[in-house]
Order: sequence, then C-alpha cells, then structure tokens
Amino acid sequence: MDTPDTAPPQDVPPNEDLLAASPTGPPRGSGTSDAVPAFAGSRRGKGKARIGDRLFAGSSRGSGIVLLVVMAAIAVFLTIRSVNAISHDQGNFLTTFEWNTQEGAPLSFGIAVLAFGTIVSAIIAMIIAVPVAIGVALFISHYAPRRMAQALGYVIDLLAAVPSIVYGLWGALFLVPHMLGVNAWLNQYFGWTYIFGQSQPGAQPRSLFSVGVLLAIMILPIITAVSREIFLQVPRMYEEAALALGATRWEVIRTSVLPFARSGIISASMLGLGRALGETMAVATVLSPSLLLSFHLTDPGGSTIAQNIATQFGESQGVGRDALIASGLVLFLITLLVNGGARLIIARRKEYSGANA
Repeated sequence: MDTPDTAPPQDVPPNEDLLAASPTGPPRGSGTSDAVPAFAGSRRGKGKARIGDRLFAGSSRGSGIVLLVVMAAIAVFLTIRSVNAISHDQGNFLTTFEWNTQEGAPLSFGIAVLAFGTIVSAIIAMIIAVPVAIGVALFISHYAPRRMAQALGYVIDLLAAVPSIVYGLWGALFLVPHMLGVNAWLNQYFGWTYIFGQSQPGAQPRSLFSVGVLLAIMILPIITAVSREIFLQVPRMYEEAALALGATRWEVIRTSVLPFARSGIISASMLGLGRALGETMAVATVLSPSLLLSFHLTDPGGSTIAQNIATQFGESQGVGRDALIASGLVLFLITLLVNGGARLIIARRKEYSGANA
C-alpha cells in the first residue's frame, strides 16, 4: 500500500492584518501599542483614508492645538503681570510671610503662608478622601446589590455636581461647630504629635484642618464616581480567572481589579487634588484667614492662595492686583507639577499594571 507523501509544513509568514484583527490579540485596554501601528500601517497600505477618518483626525488635532494655545496664553498673561508685581516687591516673593500691597506704604508681599496653607489643606483632604472614595467605589461596583448600587451611584453623581458655595455654607453652619469636639479629642490623645496640639483650646475651629476635612467631603464624590467607572471596566475574564483559581472576593479585587485600575485611580485622585488646590469660596467661608505660619493645624488661622485672591481681588488695584495674579501663577505651577508627577507615576508603573498581564 502506497503511503502518501508527507511533505514538511512550510513556514507561513504572519499576516499583520490578521494579527491586528484577531480576537485573540492583546486584551482591550492593555495599553500595548503593537496593534495600533499594524492597523495604521494596513490602512495606509490599502490606499487613501476615508473622509470621515480625515475629519476626525483633523478635529482631534485641532482640539489639541487649541488647548495648548489656551494654556500658553494663560501662562504668558500670568507671567507678564507677575514680573510687573515682583519688580515692585521689596521682600522675597517666595519666603515673605506678610502681604502688604497698600498704596503709599512699602510694598512687601510673599506666598510663604499662602502656599503652606494651600498644600497642607489639600494633603489633609487627599489623605481622608482617597481611601474612602476607593472603598465606596468598590462597594458600589462589586458588593452592593444592583438596585442599591444604582441608587448610590445616582447620589454620588448628584453630590459631585453640588456648587462649592453650598459646601461652604454647610461647612460654616454645621461642620465647624461639630469640629470643636473633634479638635478637643485630637488635642487630648494626639497632642503629642504637635500638629494636633492646640495653643488656643476652645477657640472656634476655623483652621486648616477643618478646611481639609471640608475639601475631603467636596472631592469625595468626584474620586468615587471616576473610580467606580474604572472598576466597572475591568475585563470580566480577569475576575473569572481569579475565581476559577479559588480566590476570594477580596483576593479578586486585590489581584485583578486594583492592579488593572491603578492608573485610573491615580488620575481620579489628581482630579480631586486639582479641585482641592483651587477651591475658593468654600475655603473663604470656613477659614479664619491670617498670615501667621503655624504647624498647629487645629488652631484658627492660615490662608490659601485661592482664598486670598478671592477675598482681596475686588479691593486691590495696580501692583496689588498684579501681586494676586503672581500668586495665581504659583498655584498654576503647583498644579502643573502635580499633574506632571502623576503622569510620570502612571507611565512608570504602566508596564507593571495588571492590565498588561
């Protein structure tokens, strides 16, 4: 009996188009860039792009250029007015505590106290808000019954849209009186930390700590809403694979959900931090402003850049108004540095994200 010839299989070169369109390719949201060049290359190789693609690409490119132009215009405006103000400053703009911009008197102003209050109140808000927001988002996305999750999601979205002046009024009328007991408790049990020690026991708690608590309540809905949407985007197969290996609910979240959503959580936190750094009316309503630098965070006093601009801009003229704009430039730079640092963290940790596993 003749046996058929068994010719060795020939090597078949991989087809890039098939690889790009294959359903077994890289998972959605993996962040890998291999599929995009293959798709783009195949498009370019097939001929002229469609008019819809060209319009979309042009509008996207134009939107990006407009954004850069607007940012550059803001930076140029702030820089020009800041140079005019700093040239009249007889103190050091970065280290001077006082803010004296009255005409007829020696002009001496600086942002030392303002920058300290801005950063400290934002840090307090982030320490309180981020863990709570992640916990609430996980409860809504993975633990709560469907009807309860929908109701909670609606409430969170509603709270994120409440104007800041409403939070400020609530903080002044409700939060501040109740912070009196909290401050006394912190002074009694954590006064040894110095920052919670009170030099004026019993004083009205219109302090940086109260502002930080209020800002935490304000940014909590934003971080929660964004984190919840990110948790819901985790591929189902990741969680099912972990469950198939015998993982508990918490182990699924720890090994699959949180690694996949890490960069999204950082981005959500940066959104909240941006609002905390630039919040104006709520801070002005709650805080008892002063230009004394104190590390007793529960003592009345302190000031922030945004609150100082809001309270003094209407009464300032000439160099005084330029000085406020110069402090705004500092806040602008702080925000850029914070966002740049966040993007750097995301870029450096992306390769180790569970989304790329």
